[in-house]
Amino acid sequence: MPSNQSPLGALPARFRRMRVLVVGCGDVGMRAVRQLRAGSGVASSRVSLTALTTSADRSPALRAAGVRPLVGNLDDKTTLARLAGIFQRVLYLAPPPGEGETGLQWWRDVRSENLSRALRLRALPDALVYASTTGVYGDCEGAWVNETRSVAPSTPRAHRRVNAERAMRHLGRSGVRVSILRVPGIYGLDRPRGTPVERLQRGTPVLKERDDVYTNHIQADDLAGACLAALWRGKAQRVYNVRDETDMKMGDYFDMAADLFGLPRPPRVARDAAKDQLPVALLSFMSESRRLEARRMQDELRVRLRYPTVMQGLRGEPVRD
Repeated sequence: MPSNQSPLGALPARFRRMRVLVVGCGDVGMRAVRQLRAGSGVASSRVSLTALTTSADRSPALRAAGVRPLVGNLDDKTTLARLAGIFQRVLYLAPPPGEGETGLQWWRDVRSENLSRALRLRALPDALVYASTTGVYGDCEGAWVNETRSVAPSTPRAHRRVNAERAMRHLGRSGVRVSILRVPGIYGLDRPRGTPVERLQRGTPVLKERDDVYTNHIQADDLAGACLAALWRGKAQRVYNVRDETDMKMGDYFDMAADLFGLPRPPRVARDAAKDQLPVALLSFMSESRRLEARRMQDELRVRLRYPTVMQGLRGEPVRD
């Protein structure tokens, strides 16, 4: 069939490529962009990348990375109409509103609701990946947790993540292949505040062994790779835990990092004493213990981590193919 009779051939070249929208193009989003440009998942020449940004000041940096900037604000649904009917795949990395931004409806993520409505205005995307948090599971008392476990959020931010997940699932019932990644602590040597160094330098205490909690990690480049794998290979309405292979309690993690960076190990305190020494937000992280199973990430998304353990990641020693 001649190109002018083909539904794709009749379109301009930029519309014949896979059109990908990144919502929340911060550190992890830019890592995903770089991996896509390097040919991860699909040939870079077949991808047209756009990023939603709240600030026009970011436009030059995005263009330099090969990304078309689109100015809009998830908090203002009137700025999102241009998202409708253009993109075939959406990578959604923006966080919900923070404390003090939600008003009386502290449990809602209006940003996710606004994005969902905007994407419904015209032809829906084929696939959407949403990066949520493992905080939606709440405290699991150190148990191993897979994706079939019911959510039990115990903090306002985790409630907003659950609300965002529901908004994305609702969008999925309209025919979009929605995949939800539940993400633990993100780290990286080249990530802003991506290592424990500042906390170790402050001497912030950790819990004594008897009170300590299990923690989970993922290196930032590995998370970006998991996002792209889900964008191409994720199953519809599927949840994926994303984590590395490290099985470690929080205090042991900070002890390991202190030894690695040549800093003093943090003091250990009992939980009762920690309540008087640590801010509420930090205490909430130290009140939830769980160990994530990530078999789906390995088997279905076929993710192979560059940094299988947090020790390798903090040393900057990727696995070589």
